[in-house]
Amino acid sequence: MAHLVLLGDSIFDNGAYTGGGPAVIAQVRKRIPLGWRATLAAVDGSTIADIAAQLSRLPADAERLILSVGGNDVLLEADLLGAPVTTSAEAIDMIGAAARRFEAAYREMLRRCLQIDRHTTICTVYSGNFPEPALQRLAEIALAPFNDAIIRIGVEHGLTILDLRLLCSAPADYANAIEPSSVGGGKIAEAIVRAAENDRTWPRSARVIG
Repeated sequence: MAHLVLLGDSIFDNGAYTGGGPAVIAQVRKRIPLGWRATLAAVDGSTIADIAAQLSRLPADAERLILSVGGNDVLLEADLLGAPVTTSAEAIDMIGAAARRFEAAYREMLRRCLQIDRHTTICTVYSGNFPEPALQRLAEIALAPFNDAIIRIGVEHGLTILDLRLLCSAPADYANAIEPSSVGGGKIAEAIVRAAENDRTWPRSARVIG
């Protein structure tokens, strides 16, 4: 038996956005092997700083942690996109500084997760589904250094990484610009269960699922 716990934000806690369709947790429970359990600890709107509180409320028998957080932290840095600069180098340096702050916070947060489950599965931040093509391109570019930090940290710890940019790549995967629909949630749920099943035998080296 295994008890999976989903930590993070509305990527997992997406019930308010599915229009009556199944949320990620319901789709995970539908797919897990007989005898397994799945608990939703993620809370819509959470940031990296909120994961400590979620960890404090873990069920006593929690065995496998699945973590998707960071998107709201990136949104809090969105004002950088409108900040005045005189050179492109200055713009890159500003985004780089924000990514370094993000990485430091993510590392400390993940350290606590790994004390509970050293096989914690982590997720990248997906690119969203913005109606304006120019904004979509900008989001994908601006997210790159933040996702680079998540992937590098995951590789350092030999973790499984769900690349949500690959899993949620079609408009139908989104309920709006930034929330997963039941379609996208189903893809995420399938990847979660696949990772949890395979991690029991997977050698401890990093891998990316997308």
